[in-house]
Amino acid sequence: MTLEDKNQNDIVSTNPKNSLDIKYVFSDEPINRFKTKPKLEDKSTLLSKLKQEIENIENCELKNSSNKIVFSDGNDQSKVMIIGEGPGHKEDEIGKPFVGDAGMLLNKMLKAIKIERNKVYITNVVNYRPPGNRKPEPAEITRYSNFLRKHISIIEPKILILMGSTAMESLFGSKIKITKERGIWKNIIINQKTYLCMTTFHPAYLLRQPEQKKYSWTDLKEIRKKIDQLNIIL
Repeated sequence: MTLEDKNQNDIVSTNPKNSLDIKYVFSDEPINRFKTKPKLEDKSTLLSKLKQEIENIENCELKNSSNKIVFSDGNDQSKVMIIGEGPGHKEDEIGKPFVGDAGMLLNKMLKAIKIERNKVYITNVVNYRPPGNRKPEPAEITRYSNFLRKHISIIEPKILILMGSTAMESLFGSKIKITKERGIWKNIIINQKTYLCMTTFHPAYLLRQPEQKKYSWTDLKEIRKKIDQLNIIL
């Protein structure tokens, strides 16, 4: 036997298990080949956390002069979200948006296009009543718009209806005028998601300027048309 043959025999006869000292562990448990996704919080939990965040706001004149927070009303699963300006006296008393005279008109406006109020989701730019029902200050709009954007991201509507100039300004800035922008469909990107929205006159403004209702009626018909086009069920 040559040295070469001997080396080959040594290689063949060597037990790899012994030479490498490998220990095998066997289990009857099935192999999970799928990564477990982290559990996502549901809407109600996220909304509760957002409400708590707003309730904990500090150094806020609106909060300090109000009775209670006015967070939202309606169906949080709805694909249509309505955004108003802020609570009035009645809203501050009850704790729900659009429950005063403007709210009664809003209900009629929705009913005119065959939408029940409880089928949509409603909130405001600011969640506390401004003193004397004044319009929120620019700094207040900016501060609360951060909460509003979170609110929109949680609800994830297909259509945003912005009621009045304050709602429009909170998302698009103060340099645009509602008389030029109302009735026009626009896109806005929030947290990398695009939302379709239209601005129309606030019901409170229509109560003061009833001659403007004809323009709101035009907007409402366009909103109904878009709802049907997107196959939104309300």
